[in-house]
Amino acid sequence: MIKELVPSVRIANEARELVLNCCTEFIHLLSSEANEICNQLHKKTINAEHVVMALNRLGFVDYTAEAEAVLKDCKAVAAKRRRQSTRLENLGIPEEELLRQQQELFAKARQEQAIVDQQQWHELQAAAQKAHMESLPATDEDDDYS
Repeated sequence: MIKELVPSVRIANEARELVLNCCTEFIHLLSSEANEICNQLHKKTINAEHVVMALNRLGFVDYTAEAEAVLKDCKAVAAKRRRQSTRLENLGIPEEELLRQQQELFAKARQEQAIVDQQQWHELQAAAQKAHMESLPATDEDDDYS
């Protein structure tokens, strides 16, 4: 985080640790205040509005505009995810038709697999017959007993 904000500045390890501790303390303070607001409103879940209210109540009014902008972006991303998850519904094909098409594809795949299995079985039988024929003792076909 520090490197992103001031990439050209070197910072001592103690200073990094101090910044980390300050960030942790700020988050604890903010979440505690948001929790208190949540409880006062008789809610069970802290939401973004509670956090924004906590920022204002703690005197960090300067941060509320940016926090609300980030919240707006997060809501836009969530809405986009919801829209993408309903693409199946937007195809315009009834679920029954999709199910029928899926069943046809499964049947076709089973049929193709059965053909492959049958070909492998014939190849295996031919190889076994060839091995059996090669294992038989050789007979002299030139003998003429007549």
